[in-house]
Amino acid sequence: MPARIVLGVGAGIAAYKACELLRRLTEAGHQVRVVPTQESLRFVGAATWAALSGQPVTASAWDDVHEVPHVRLGQEAGLVLVAPATADLLARAAGGRADDLLTAVLLTARCPVVFAPAMHTEMWEHPATQANVAILRERGCLVLDPASGRLTGADTGPGRLPEPGELYQVAVRVLARGAGGLGQDLAGRRVVVSSGGTREELDPVRFLGNWSSGRQGYALARAAIARGAEVTVVSANVDLADPAGAKVERVTSALQLRAAMLGAARGADAVIMAAAVADYRPRTRRDMKIKKTAAGPEPLALVENPDVPGELVARRRPGQVIAGFAAETQNLLDHGRAKLAAKGCDLLVVNQVGKGLAFGTDDNEAVVLATDGTVTQVPRGPKEVLADVVWDLVAARLGGQAGRAGQG
Repeated sequence: MPARIVLGVGAGIAAYKACELLRRLTEAGHQVRVVPTQESLRFVGAATWAALSGQPVTASAWDDVHEVPHVRLGQEAGLVLVAPATADLLARAAGGRADDLLTAVLLTARCPVVFAPAMHTEMWEHPATQANVAILRERGCLVLDPASGRLTGADTGPGRLPEPGELYQVAVRVLARGAGGLGQDLAGRRVVVSSGGTREELDPVRFLGNWSSGRQGYALARAAIARGAEVTVVSANVDLADPAGAKVERVTSALQLRAAMLGAARGADAVIMAAAVADYRPRTRRDMKIKKTAAGPEPLALVENPDVPGELVARRRPGQVIAGFAAETQNLLDHGRAKLAAKGCDLLVVNQVGKGLAFGTDDNEAVVLATDGTVTQVPRGPKEVLADVVWDLVAARLGGQAGRAGQG
């Protein structure tokens, strides 16, 4: 449903990206009031924000005083999204200051508050900034980790504002959670999601692969981020923008995915294997392109790939929840129950694939099997819906356990 959103804009060069974010929010029907800091207007002027939002724009609490904007805007908002959130703005917010309209709004808001930091790597990694981030997270704010990439000038590293489309997805998921009063039930949790489809090289130009696009895995990652989790995505050949706030590790083959998952799972509270992993790989990989000959193709010798979910279960930490995915073309329940018993996962998401189903689409349907015998049917709908169902089931199994599996 349409919501009232306050879009706060800090004084960083990445402010120009917020113009695209604003466009996406308004085109979705939301009423967006842009509240920039005074210094941010050096990067993008008030006239631009007013034209794109259709709403008045000011950085001062002294304008339209009769409407008491420093209180009213926060009280009426369904979401406050700050992008970019500079080091200075994070510090002022953590300190509870109210020296401009935006920080006053942050103090009066009783809705979800999301910060999308953007700054140079040294500023992001400074202990003062990390302490401010921790304070804001402890208060219930969702502070995304910045993306890594090109920064101002020739610098690269963590500190880049995530892409506007991904920030929009965060806003959508947070609004959906807030509407149900469910909040951040994964706050303080570390989760790992595998996504996409592995490729096993035959030669420099060919591979054995599958049709997985990674959309379901990325939907799982976005949903977990909106619920407050620290998310690592092991991404196998996915051609999608990185989910805002996630750490993304890119892999190609099943062996690379195995190594990445075993490493990331060591400190995780929950692990979801959504990637489509090849069962077999070529025994040998040719260094030169395999040429067509009059004698026809040589037989292709294959060897079995490791059972990654099985290894994760065998090495699981106490209290760690592990969920797998099973793509089937027939007899879903029979094959799913057999695979659940064989793998030893807590949950197994079984979905039908082929003939335009699941792979490469924006929707999905599935049945989620649990080791306690429960069966959860998820009718066909957006992949985000299935993602939230899966996390509901994971969160219930995490229960009252303390967050941060990697800590003492």
